[in-house]
Amino acid sequence: MFTQALSIATNKGLPKRTLGALAMAFALTGCVSANAGSDGRYATPLGNAPVITNETPYSKALRCLAGHVSGGSANRIAVGNIRDYTGKQEADGTGMKITQGASLMAMSALGKAGVPLVERYDTAITELELKYTNNKLIGDGGPEEDYRKIYAGEIRGSDYYLVGGITELNFNIQSGGLNAGFAEGGDMGAAANASYSVYVMNIGLDLRLVNSRTLEVVDYVSYQKQIVGREIRAGVFDFFGGNLFSIGAGSGGQEPIQLAVRSVIERAVLKLLVPLYGVNPSDCARFPGNKDPLGKIDYRQANPDAVQPAANRQRVAEAPAARPARAETTRNDPYAYYSEPVFERGGLRGGLN
Repeated sequence: MFTQALSIATNKGLPKRTLGALAMAFALTGCVSANAGSDGRYATPLGNAPVITNETPYSKALRCLAGHVSGGSANRIAVGNIRDYTGKQEADGTGMKITQGASLMAMSALGKAGVPLVERYDTAITELELKYTNNKLIGDGGPEEDYRKIYAGEIRGSDYYLVGGITELNFNIQSGGLNAGFAEGGDMGAAANASYSVYVMNIGLDLRLVNSRTLEVVDYVSYQKQIVGREIRAGVFDFFGGNLFSIGAGSGGQEPIQLAVRSVIERAVLKLLVPLYGVNPSDCARFPGNKDPLGKIDYRQANPDAVQPAANRQRVAEAPAARPARAETTRNDPYAYYSEPVFERGGLRGGLN
């Protein structure tokens, strides 16, 4: 095809410059064939980056927390619908600006921390199988039973569940830039320019931890994270022999918005789990370079820097009591400000010991 087109163009007397442009264009299109190769592909995808774990600055602290979660005796947590309440959509209508998978991110964060999870977010398969089982339509292939049985108490219950939503998405909290240019005198003088711009936005998250039996909200989190973007451009313009040459270069980048959502969720989960499992906050404050702006993992409810009430200032840590049965429900003081936290006793307001 290329040879035939080049022959036609030559016979029509097109300039060599045009013939050269045609040759380059056909050379570029020649990289794609209409016939699939032996591997079943028309072309090899660009890039060779391997699959890696999706980490945030708080992932290591969550994995550290996993060493303090006591296996089968630990409180089981379910994750509900953590929705996007911002309502922000792309200008071209292609979708939402914020991920709709915040619940899945929360499940992954709890999984990193070794928390026993029970499924409540998508139970469609379980409900369908229970329906089939109730109609004696499902069999497990065992030699003694023809169909699966339904037994009371098979489904594990949750002790707490996590719900909330992404509540803020604020654009252009602050922006700024710099633009500079230079030009020589005369019609044929050279010119150059450079520009730099930066802007800041943020996302906000509100989560709450609820006791599954009493529906009491035992803890909550309201966090936000700022996101920065920047752009740098430079260009040179000059005339050589009456021809205009323009050369430009630039780079730009923005923190991923969805990764910021994951980071806020992981930090929120970390804050909620520390008092739930009675972990000493300093044991798992393993943030890169100790640069967490919150400064510490808070084990108290709302105001970690509040002055302790007078009634609680003289309270001392007591010896750990025997752990009662899980079925018993006790009510602890709502995150009382102790002079020293009694981590061995653990528990949340309305919690299970």
